[in-house]
Amino acid sequence: MIDLGFLKGETVAVLGLGKSGLATARALAAAGADVCAWDDTPAARRRAEAESVAIVDIAAAPLGDMSMLVLSPGIPRSHPAPHPVVARALSDGCPIVSDLDLLGHVQRDAGYIGITGTNGKSTTTALIGHILATAGVPVQVGGNLGTPALALDPVGAGGWYVLELSSFQLETVSQIRCPIAVFLNIAPDHLDRYPDLMSYVTAKTRLFDKQPDGATAVIGVDDDWSNAVFYYQSHKGGRRLVPVSAAGPVGDGVYVVDGTLFDGSEGPLRPVLDLSEAPSLPGAHNWQNAAAAYAAARAAGVDASVIADALRSFPGLRHRQELVAEVDGIRFVNDSKATNVDAAMRALSCYRPIYWIAGGRPKQEGLEPLANTLDRIAHAFLIGEAADRFAGFLDGRVPAERCGTLDRAVTAAFERARADGQADAVVLLSPACASFDQFTDFEARGDAFVEAVRRLDEAPPRRAGGGL
Repeated sequence: MIDLGFLKGETVAVLGLGKSGLATARALAAAGADVCAWDDTPAARRRAEAESVAIVDIAAAPLGDMSMLVLSPGIPRSHPAPHPVVARALSDGCPIVSDLDLLGHVQRDAGYIGITGTNGKSTTTALIGHILATAGVPVQVGGNLGTPALALDPVGAGGWYVLELSSFQLETVSQIRCPIAVFLNIAPDHLDRYPDLMSYVTAKTRLFDKQPDGATAVIGVDDDWSNAVFYYQSHKGGRRLVPVSAAGPVGDGVYVVDGTLFDGSEGPLRPVLDLSEAPSLPGAHNWQNAAAAYAAARAAGVDASVIADALRSFPGLRHRQELVAEVDGIRFVNDSKATNVDAAMRALSCYRPIYWIAGGRPKQEGLEPLANTLDRIAHAFLIGEAADRFAGFLDGRVPAERCGTLDRAVTAAFERARADGQADAVVLLSPACASFDQFTDFEARGDAFVEAVRRLDEAPPRRAGGGL
């Protein structure tokens, strides 16, 4: 836990009691601050009270008397409308900060590597952390991925915080200066939170705003928006820019050609690794993640040979193309973290034939971007609020059935795959949707998938013909 002793005796409001909010409340209480915590959801308040967090309805509290409001990232600052507490804090002159700001304030001597983008940021964050740990460098990994900022351990001078940063977090954070910033890609996402795609991109590019002189910006250039970001940042000066690509050579950059990672960012071009030797990084999208992680680790001073060894030994990320089990010759892959269509498309491009489990709470984008991957899908099994909408798109293109719940979908997909008897069959949970209609988060959805597969694996052997 991060020591926030500088706030001892101060009154601090915390709005939002998910993982980051609870970690913030704990750290503040441990430091001797007077914590006033609130969440609009009764269940979240009950969970916090069970951990002895002081619940105060700050909607009615005098925010002008508080030292600051620590805002959880899921709570809107502006669009579609500011949360009423946020609006009052702004009008009352109460500073609005994030847990990341508090981390940056007390761990000023540490190094920070920030990673953002629409897809791949969790894998890239975990991969950079794995590389630094392999190199023996003090490192803590978290932020939007896994461990909240204030639940991390201190690393001090010579250590690194490797932080996944969502657009929501970047709207608020102002104290963290990233000597190494990684910007992966852009696809439409969270358009319920932003008035247009440009506003979403602008929030992402705040990652670069606080970079110190001499910093490194690693930027993917495989989509038009990110390419434009690279062009704009290249004209600002004061930093070293490294373009990365999974689609072929880029000048003075790190890129992949036919599955081999090349480094052209430092002197003569050299091959680094055949990425087929990194089994936990399948698919072209992971080539970009590997290239970005390589460039960031080199900027942090890690030797290229150490990075190559770490890419080979990377164990993969939970809920992101995670191979759960193989039952009766059928592989089960948990890609619950694919909460948008672009992320699902990346997973769908890696397997064939696929028995696809999809659905949940749909986002604004439709399934049209998946058109070129539909031939890989043998059958679709639809769950949650998106089932009817997805069924309408798939009608006449891919056989599909509405299963309602995830456990039913797992069973139905398994039985269909067994009946079809195709080689290399994969039951893939890659929902292309948020999880909040049936689960608290994508991790809970992925865990439910793993449990459903475990029950299949423990069932009595099946006789030919499908009977028990």
